[in-house]
Amino acid sequence: MKWLRKKNNHQPSLSLEQQRAEKLAELGAQLWALRQEQGLSLEQVVVLTKIPQRLLQAIEEGNVNDLPEPVYIQGLIRQFADALGLNGVEFSGTFPISSAQVNSQGIGNTSSLGQLRPIHLYFLYIFLIVCSVNGLSQLLNNAILQASNSQNQPYPKQKTIGKPELAQLKQSVEVQPVANTLSAVQQGQAVQIGVTLKASSWIRVVADGKTQFEGVLPEGTHRIWKAQEQLTVKTDNAGGVLMSVNQEKAKEMGEPGKEEEVRIAAKSKF
Repeated sequence: MKWLRKKNNHQPSLSLEQQRAEKLAELGAQLWALRQEQGLSLEQVVVLTKIPQRLLQAIEEGNVNDLPEPVYIQGLIRQFADALGLNGVEFSGTFPISSAQVNSQGIGNTSSLGQLRPIHLYFLYIFLIVCSVNGLSQLLNNAILQASNSQNQPYPKQKTIGKPELAQLKQSVEVQPVANTLSAVQQGQAVQIGVTLKASSWIRVVADGKTQFEGVLPEGTHRIWKAQEQLTVKTDNAGGVLMSVNQEKAKEMGEPGKEEEVRIAAKSKF
């Protein structure tokens, strides 16, 4: 796409933001796929991580604008990965959190602004960020422990999920399979589907009467689409496509090698 082409007059901050967006999309897709494999919903991950659902969803969808500062994004990714059984430190370490922020208000003023900031101020800024993150982490941990003790509820700590815990979580949620007929979602919510390719397949997605995508997606691809009224998904290899509706557990659309079309609609308010 044209906006991804590198131009000589782009600011370093824009290049860094693109790197963060691309890395967040990559890590979020991996976390989404692993969560689907373990049969966990976002609500269950919220219980395990104590992270608000809107932030977990923003990580999976790669929405940088819906998340806080980069250093906090890395911490959220680490907690998310730990809850799914990964090494959170190594997994989140690939997300760039460089603090060299450049004012991009005007191209002609960039050089003068850069000259007004000595290099030692950037190192001081990094040090302050590290101290703030450590202090915030301790406060959050203390608040979680106090809330758990006062409510006397057996919430699991933020750690790797064992097989017995995973089995109990799977049994606590009822998942509706994907059907060939028109489905309805909760009133007042937008329709959302997540698609993961087990095998290379042709797919067409229509949202509110407009075609959002039509073509062949390679194996391992994960995509998310939303609509206000109705979403229609059609494929020529139903067994090679895993589809989840509104963050529920992903299901195969049908049998391998067969054509299938699924429609998901929002319930009418009246």
